[in-house]
This record gives sequence, C-alpha cells and structure tokens, in this order.
Amino acid sequence: MKNNLFKGIIAYPITPFDKEEKVDITLYKKLLERLLVSGSHGVAPLGSTGVMPYLTDEEKEAVTEATIEQVKGRVPVLVGVSNLTTERTIYHAKFAEKAGADAVMIIPMSYWKLSDDEIVKHFDTVAKQITVPIMAYNNPATGGVDMSPALLKRILEIPNVTMIKESTGDVQRMQYLKRELGDDVAFYNGSNPLALAAFAAGATGWCTAAPNLIPNLNTDLYNAIQNNDLNEAQKVFYKQLNLLKFIVNKGLPRAIKAGLEIQGIDGGFLRSPLKPLTESEVKELGLILEEV
Repeated sequence: MKNNLFKGIIAYPITPFDKEEKVDITLYKKLLERLLVSGSHGVAPLGSTGVMPYLTDEEKEAVTEATIEQVKGRVPVLVGVSNLTTERTIYHAKFAEKAGADAVMIIPMSYWKLSDDEIVKHFDTVAKQITVPIMAYNNPATGGVDMSPALLKRILEIPNVTMIKESTGDVQRMQYLKRELGDDVAFYNGSNPLALAAFAAGATGWCTAAPNLIPNLNTDLYNAIQNNDLNEAQKVFYKQLNLLKFIVNKGLPRAIKAGLEIQGIDGGFLRSPLKPLTESEVKELGLILEEV
C-alpha cells in the first residue's frame, strides 16, 4: 500500500480552551500525551473533535506546532487543514507539511453546493502544492458535501491522495471502496458505531475520539481484528458501543470534555456557541462509563 504510515487507532485530541475561551496549549499537550502513552497508533489534530472550524489561522498553527513538538516522532501525525477556500486550504497544508506533519486531511467544506468537478479541482490544486500524502475526508454531516464513491475514485487519481476517511455511516460504501480499489488505497472508518463492520469490510484504521476515554477497548478491538479473532472483536466492540453512540449523538467536543471530567481529568472549557452537556446528560454518560 503506497505511502501509508497510518493504521490501527488514529486518535483525535480535543482542543481545550481556558475560561476566556482562548486555546490552552499547555493543557492540549497534556491531553495529547495521554493519547500517546495509552497506545494510539497515530494522532489527528484539528478534526471535528478539535473544533477546527472554530479556530483562527494562528490558533490552528499553534495546535499544529504543539502536536509535532509533543509527539516527537513517536507516532505519525495527520493534520486537518480544511477550509472553505482552496487558497486557505493550501496555506494550512503547506504550514502542516513544513511543521513536520506526516500527512494532511481535507474535507471539502461548502456554503454553496460544490460540483464534482469543483471538488476534484480543489483537491488537485492543493495536492500540487505539497508532497505529503492526503486523506480525503467524506463527512456530509459536518462538511455539507457528500462525496460519492465514484467521485472518490476520481479524487484518488491525484497522485498523493492516498487515503480515504469515510464517515457517512454507510458500510456499503466501505465495501465498495475495498472491492473497487483493493490494496492500492487505504480507507479509514470515521463512524464510531460502525467500527466493527468497517474493520470487517477491510478498513486500515479507525479515526476516533474514543481513545480520550476508553483507549484500551479501542486498541483491543483492533488487535482482535488483526488476530482474526471474531468472537473477541465482537465482545470488545459491543462493550463500548453505547459509549460510541453517546459521544456521537451528543457532539464529540462536548461529550469528550464531560467524559474526561467524570474520570477526574481536566478537559478545559468549550468555545461558544458550544456549551457543556446538561446535568442529566453528564449523569447518563457517567453511568455508561461505569458499565464500560
């Protein structure tokens, strides 16, 4: 599989804020270190969990640099560089590459509905400005654009677009990608409740915020898949399924922050308009974590 450094559990760190809603880089590094020492196979800052669209350019740069500094080459780093415009996406992609990122992830964000040709041109233009691999991220729920399997095949003709993250929650798309692309392209699951089905379909890895709360169960699932132990894979997956559903339904930044605090770990503050989970939601999450 060409240019593929990423496999297994690719963890998403949250971006914590202080009381004044400024990015807390010191706390960010502490939370990132937890992901590293708990066995994550890679990290992906500035995704949905890291509230990337809520950050200024300077804040994105600070998070990128802090990640590279903290990781120190221990695991590969995949930096989210998406933006509404091609020009800003190129800017952040070039910054991430220069900072030392191993790859970048791009979701086509849209206010106006983009055509397939516009999306292909967007990826191609960015790709020509960098040399590191690109992961094409499909998540219509957050990006506002749904890239069909046929469109993804077109994008994958761009030389350094070597990975796909599929987050629509449609396992049939993953099966299609595996059947059509074989081992030439790595695809990754971004839909937490489909983790088991995605690995069964041939996913190379699982991009998830769950390692912030249950790292051992996440890696146990991957290890069971690697060992072809279906019974064990089912066991560890169903044990974590309620939590996976909860954090998705309540919003990853909110849910992960609350889960960290339930476990006695400082999760920082959120940036408006995001607000913490309600008291009843925190109680529900606490019960789920006790079961896990």
